[in-house]
Amino acid sequence: MQIVNKLDFFNQLASKISVKKRPGNYYWKQITDYCNYFTHEDISVLEIGCANGDLLNGISGKRKVGIDFSPNMIKCAKQKYAHIEFFEMEAENIQLTEKFDLIILSNLIGYVDDIQLVFEQLHKVSHHQTKIIVSYYNFFWEPLFKLAESIGLKTKSPIQNWLTQNDINNLLYVSGFEVYRNSRQTLMPLNIPLVSNFINKFLGKLPGFRYFGINTYSFARPQQKITKTEADDRFSVSVVIPARNESGNIENAILRLPKFSKHLEIIFIEGNSTDDTWETIQKIAEKYKNTHDIKIGQQKGKGKNDAVREGFKMATGDILMILDADLTVPPEDLPKFYDAMASGKGDFINGTRLVYPMDKEAMRFLNLLGNKFFSMVFTWLLEQAFKDTLCGTKVIFRKDYDFLIKNRKYFGDFDPFGDFDLLFGAHKLNLKIVEIPIKYRERTYGSTNISRFTHGAILLRMCFFAARKIKFI
Repeated sequence: MQIVNKLDFFNQLASKISVKKRPGNYYWKQITDYCNYFTHEDISVLEIGCANGDLLNGISGKRKVGIDFSPNMIKCAKQKYAHIEFFEMEAENIQLTEKFDLIILSNLIGYVDDIQLVFEQLHKVSHHQTKIIVSYYNFFWEPLFKLAESIGLKTKSPIQNWLTQNDINNLLYVSGFEVYRNSRQTLMPLNIPLVSNFINKFLGKLPGFRYFGINTYSFARPQQKITKTEADDRFSVSVVIPARNESGNIENAILRLPKFSKHLEIIFIEGNSTDDTWETIQKIAEKYKNTHDIKIGQQKGKGKNDAVREGFKMATGDILMILDADLTVPPEDLPKFYDAMASGKGDFINGTRLVYPMDKEAMRFLNLLGNKFFSMVFTWLLEQAFKDTLCGTKVIFRKDYDFLIKNRKYFGDFDPFGDFDLLFGAHKLNLKIVEIPIKYRERTYGSTNISRFTHGAILLRMCFFAARKIKFI
């Protein structure tokens, strides 16, 4: 097939595409499956350069739209997938007014003449929380692809742009987007029964090997320029305080919590205390009812995760926060978490206790080692740096938490503590996760409810479980 120009190439290619299996189908399915991991049935999806629509058909979404500059490709897509909306349109001149939750550009940017212009066009179809996934191939494998073309395992294509992942990230940045995650997937692009799945599912995910993945992914979202003044009154907040045997800390939680956000709601959830925590909560709620918006409740089940879920059910704020009743995370630090969310710095904020020097008795040595171990595990699992995964203070938008609940069936109720449930859920929802350092203090009342060895073993089992659901998929 003689290639006259890119449009002729794709129009001719469309005439050769059929539903029968082709050597490259396995390679494209790997891209589709990976993108699908970060989608769910409640989002709208736009694919730029959708070709024959196979990727859009293979992912979840309540509304799916595809555009492509090749009329033959669009004709083919419409014939194959009547339930998806397709438009003949150039990526350099998007003529859509709808805003989408997720935009995918799969192996498109190698063919366009002005990548920055294409990225800038994405603002037309993006809202402030839109996520972008840009996939491309690792140029390390260029000789292999040329060999595959020469022996007929890959369709010959026009010369593509030479882009490293850093190049893609930089182009996204100068176009007004911030990259919050990078990934490489797929070591074996051809389907050799048993062998390919083993290599791609397990070997390719191990440190060292994953850097040779053929498919590269950049995850981005629009940059936001929100001043602190604008952020101060942007959202309301619900602070959930799970409390078990924390009678002496209840009033201090109220007194030390600064006023911030458009409206602040405080929710105490008592759980199976053996002291007078519940009585104290009732007294404090009554005492401060005229100066604070306080709700109280008792959990029906056991464990912190159950208490947090009970509190989140009662919450009415736009932003949900967790503050442990032991107050080892200072209530005075919560405005930092709000500012990060309200100014658009992140979609999910995780506290970290391992940056600033902590009080002498705040964390025992074995606990410190355990926290460092789990931070390394999470860094590998979620493909972004984590300093501390077990800090009790975590923050999420209520609407994202509602989506997390719907998608919880993917992981199931595997976490009695709640930290992993929220972090894994946020990752699966493709949220930008940001860490904020806090100064970790020692208790002034009561003793810890954590058992180092028993709870450590449970956390370790949860990591093995999560690896099967996140990494080895």
